[in-house]
Amino acid sequence: MQALATPHTNSLGGRIVVITRPAGTASSLARQVRARGGVPLSLPGLSLRGADDPLTMRAALAEALRDEVLVFTSPAAVRFAARLHPLRTAATVLAVGQGTARALRRLGIAALAPARQDSEGLLEHPMLANLQGRRVALIGAPGGRGVLREQLAARGAQLRELHVYRRVAPRLLRRHVAAVEQLPASAMVLLSSADALDNLRKQLRPEALNRFFAATAITSSERLAEAARGAGFKQVRIAASALSADLLAEAARYESSFTKA
Repeated sequence: MQALATPHTNSLGGRIVVITRPAGTASSLARQVRARGGVPLSLPGLSLRGADDPLTMRAALAEALRDEVLVFTSPAAVRFAARLHPLRTAATVLAVGQGTARALRRLGIAALAPARQDSEGLLEHPMLANLQGRRVALIGAPGGRGVLREQLAARGAQLRELHVYRRVAPRLLRRHVAAVEQLPASAMVLLSSADALDNLRKQLRPEALNRFFAATAITSSERLAEAARGAGFKQVRIAASALSADLLAEAARYESSFTKA
């Protein structure tokens, strides 16, 4: 029988929770913050755009769907690819993380995903152990660390990369900056992208940055925690993954530690 949660286990205690996900993608997470008793504040660290040349990319994607292995790097990669071409394929499909796998399942595509939800976790999957001579398509956006690209090629894959979307710096509005300048030190900032963190560090004015870094960062990985500390956050917590549920669970644990004190 499952144990009942204590009253504060899932509560965010009225804290402001800053959501740094790309513009237009934060509404679901904002609803979850409210459901847990928090106050969501959207501060987009990225903006997502389609491929520069959609006609050329549509043709490239149609060809890639005939490859033996497809690797989708994010839910956005799934969404933008599906806008270009129906994702009908006989390939083995792998996803970097459960969120990407869920996006594929919604389109009727069974995808394999690692327990450890990052590039290194996916590379541990037996399906990717020996790719000698196999046709593999890596579907995502330009940039990033390049770990998948390097390792798939090193393992002998006949690799093609498809950049079905682009990550660009956000256009912060005056209301975004004003809200950060009023941010209390008790706020929490959800971080799942080093690019988003870097964009916000470059765009926020010094007074807003001081408030931003005074909050507690809830990061999706140890690697991102190190980046957050390097950027200026003093208080950093590490969630189990970039999934909304994991980020909010860690935020609630942090809040609970104050409630019990």
